[in-house]
Amino acid sequence: MKQETHPEYRKVVFLDTNDGSKFLSGSTRFSDETVEWEDGNTYPVIKVEISSATHPFYTGKQKFADAGGRAEQFMKKYNMKK
Repeated sequence: MKQETHPEYRKVVFLDTNDGSKFLSGSTRFSDETVEWEDGNTYPVIKVEISSATHPFYTGKQKFADAGGRAEQFMKKYNMKK
């Protein structure tokens, strides 16, 4: 493997800005902000807008707005009959 072609892989803390939840994972992303984690070590912080803690698919709070297929929705919107 060639030297200096791959970014450094390190542990980082991902912070969900919606609810403040945090999780530790590996990443090649870099951040100047740091936070002390539960294990006493300091890690860079990557802020994300949505994570598995707030995504509707994982929280079970999905909205099911599908009231028919695309053709049926078009027909209904323009008051057309089949």
